Amino acid sequence: MNLHFAKIALYAGILLLGIILPIIFPAYMGQMTLLWLMVIFALTWDILGGQMGYNSLGNIFFFGAGMYVTAMVQIGMYYDLAEYTSPAGGGIYEFTFTQYFTGMGVGFLAAAIISVLFAIVLGRLVFGLRGPYFAIGTLAIATVVGELVSTWELVGGGGGISLPNYPGEPAGSRALFYSMMFILAIVTFLFLKWLYSSRFGLAINAIRDDEEKAEGMGIHTLRYKTVAWSVSAFFLGIAGAIFGNYNNFIEPLEVAFPTTTFGIFMVLMVLLGGKGTLWGPVIGAVLFHIIKEITWTYLLGWQWIALGVLIVITVVYFQQGIMGWLMDKKPHWFGIRVEGDKQRLSDMVAGEAK
Repeated sequence: MNLHFAKIALYAGILLLGIILPIIFPAYMGQMTLLWLMVIFALTWDILGGQMGYNSLGNIFFFGAGMYVTAMVQIGMYYDLAEYTSPAGGGIYEFTFTQYFTGMGVGFLAAAIISVLFAIVLGRLVFGLRGPYFAIGTLAIATVVGELVSTWELVGGGGGISLPNYPGEPAGSRALFYSMMFILAIVTFLFLKWLYSSRFGLAINAIRDDEEKAEGMGIHTLRYKTVAWSVSAFFLGIAGAIFGNYNNFIEPLEVAFPTTTFGIFMVLMVLLGGKGTLWGPVIGAVLFHIIKEITWTYLLGWQWIALGVLIVITVVYFQQGIMGWLMDKKPHWFGIRVEGDKQRLSDMVAGEAK
């Protein structure tokens, strides 16, 4: 009962902080928006990397795909996309309140659907690979797509593309996109909490533990792997759509498909918090984002060294992540009754000795 109450209090506390903090500290709303994006990154990466044992290095592809799909829909619904992105420029493109939000809503829906379709198609290609080959294959997808988009003039090529301006005050724009990212992070967490408690969660854990045995037990592994990647793609596509509008500018290599930054951050955050756990990615994302913001602010020029040190410490001393370490040291915090198990074991040994 106490553990159940503690969980409710924890959820309520996080929800309350998510609502109050941007009101108390409006100057840091941008950093808090990125914090929720980091949480989404970590949660979606852990679906494959932690729960299913497939370490993808190309999840950032869905993030960028959602970003570009939304931009194309938002602009293409009301203007000629080729003229809008033409280097010659010269046109004035204004979006009314209705056009802006209608285009954005349809763009978000398209981003989610197209990202899922990409996951289904690409899953047929890469899920025949395992281990490091799967990781390299997914990384190649994200890298190649980023380079190809850089040459695609219809979407601005390497010069990028500006998204429609928010039809209101800048403060309203920041609050809007913070709220969207916060809600998406909460929905992602709750959906995955439900998903992992279902038969689906047991199936992908079985794939992680031994895929051959899982297949022998009748589990359609390719189907489960594809669905898992599609769930990740769905939320990442929407996150990319939100971030693209928040940033108001898309560029292929540094904003949409940043494999050397966001793509690596996804993995590091989950390793830091603990793979294969529900709360591990959340804890890892929060700690990583705080460390990143501090180093980028006060150790500029040394930030990559600081992150490298963090990686070394995580890999050497916290191979199970923070959640794994806590579950080992403080099992009673998680409702694990180790002392009772030890007592029963000692009684069994004593009985056999008699």
